[in-house]
Amino acid sequence: MTLQDQAAFGWQSSLEVLDITTGALRVVLRTPRLIEAPNWHPNGWFLVNGDGRLWRADTVGLSPIDTGSAERCNNDHGFLPGGGIIFSAHNGNGAGMHVHDAQGLRPLPQLRPSWWHGASQRHLTYACVRGRDRIVRIARSDLNGRNEVVLTPGEAHHDGPDFSACGQFIWFNSDATGHAQIWRMKQDGTDAAPVFRDDNVNWFPHPSPCGGHVVYLAYAPGTEGHPRDQDVSLWVMRPDGTGRRKLLDLFGGQGTLNVPCWSPDGRAFAFMRYARQT
Repeated sequence: MTLQDQAAFGWQSSLEVLDITTGALRVVLRTPRLIEAPNWHPNGWFLVNGDGRLWRADTVGLSPIDTGSAERCNNDHGFLPGGGIIFSAHNGNGAGMHVHDAQGLRPLPQLRPSWWHGASQRHLTYACVRGRDRIVRIARSDLNGRNEVVLTPGEAHHDGPDFSACGQFIWFNSDATGHAQIWRMKQDGTDAAPVFRDDNVNWFPHPSPCGGHVVYLAYAPGTEGHPRDQDVSLWVMRPDGTGRRKLLDLFGGQGTLNVPCWSPDGRAFAFMRYARQT
């Protein structure tokens, strides 16, 4: 659904922030446009996507971000450690990654399709399709998109990778145990294992910059993939999988929590909630 379609059908996107220590909930922006996947910039604004474009979102509203010839931007975008924006956009060859920084706008050289999800001081991590089997795997490269290493060579669907604050671990979701659960592995792909197991279909784990929390999105048991327009919930836990607790229920799914979303100090995170207006 495009921004115009959503407005015509009376939908609303709500960009919100939840303080993990106090539980305080703050609405940053409500808009009739369909926007997704907020990243929190150190200066306090948010990077989102909508209608194939990238936008700067804040309490004032939405401002378009120039992505040049890279169109059909999706909800896999964020900020690089040294400054600049990295994002995925589609063309006839499938999704590919692009960087917009002080050197200008340029595509990265990975094979397509590839969807960016996280970055450390040394590496990028992303979900990719490699080979004839069309299995989604997780890969890592350097910050220039070179020296790619596929980290999950198995037959399961692996997705949503994000680096820990120390850069030594990659969090992700995998259905290797039957349905999507939250996993963690070392940054070289070794010691991959689920952190916990439950009946929910769990996606998009994001460790906080302070290293104390991991937030993730939970769908109802039996959900296939990570669809939009669902009753979902946001959960938080410690990095060892203990202390799991539900933060809130909401209407969302695809677009709610796809990418790194924490504030720089690790006290709060941003997410999208959706609603049909009456």
